Amino acid sequence: MKPYVKANKNDASAAEAICEAAARPNMRFAPVKSVEQQALLAVHRARRGFVVERTAQANQIRGLLHELGIVIPKGIGQLDRHLPRILEDSGNR
Repeated sequence: MKPYVKANKNDASAAEAICEAAARPNMRFAPVKSVEQQALLAVHRARRGFVVERTAQANQIRGLLHELGIVIPKGIGQLDRHLPRILEDSGNR
């Protein structure tokens, strides 16, 4: 649709661009997804969101520990490996 928008983007110009694009004979349209395909895509989207949240939280933990002088290498595996040792160490702050 983007090549068919003539001026600033607003509802009227977007609707006009959609109509013009739909009228073109060589336009390719995306096939309608089945319910199973939509469900699978929803699961993948949710998982991607969980991974992003997990990474953000791991980086936050690493940053807070770094302020205390405890350095952990990057990566979820490194955090999993080092964090129990840090929590069990009664000598650290």
